Amino acid sequence: MKNKYYGSCLCGKVRFEIEGEFDQFYLCHCEHCRKDTGSAHSANLFSSSACLKWIVGEDKVKTFNLFPTQHVKSFCTDCGSALPNLHMEGKLLVVPAGSLNGELAMTPNAHIFVSSKADWDSDLENLPQLERLPG
Repeated sequence: MKNKYYGSCLCGKVRFEIEGEFDQFYLCHCEHCRKDTGSAHSANLFSSSACLKWIVGEDKVKTFNLFPTQHVKSFCTDCGSALPNLHMEGKLLVVPAGSLNGELAMTPNAHIFVSSKADWDSDLENLPQLERLPG
């Protein structure tokens, strides 16, 4: 039996289902992923066999291709949340890990493009960890 995963954007106007297995889970530190997430890295799941099904809101999904690179980002046109997309003429499904609802048993395989890491992105595990916004 294949695994099923469900996900959505932040506003909930786009919902999707993934059926199948993820092959890899990477934290990418390249300049493009840092720029489009506004963070230290992206967290993406990759699958060459899983199937993506849009449950609702496919008309709200916009895909941006950064030519001439291979960088692609799909997002909700209402809230801007990152959404799954297909690469390599539909042969590779890329799913932002944060777009999934519920738990994911898989942990990242590796950090990639670490030569492009932000200069402030080191020893972050040593920072205080707070339950909520300080105040």
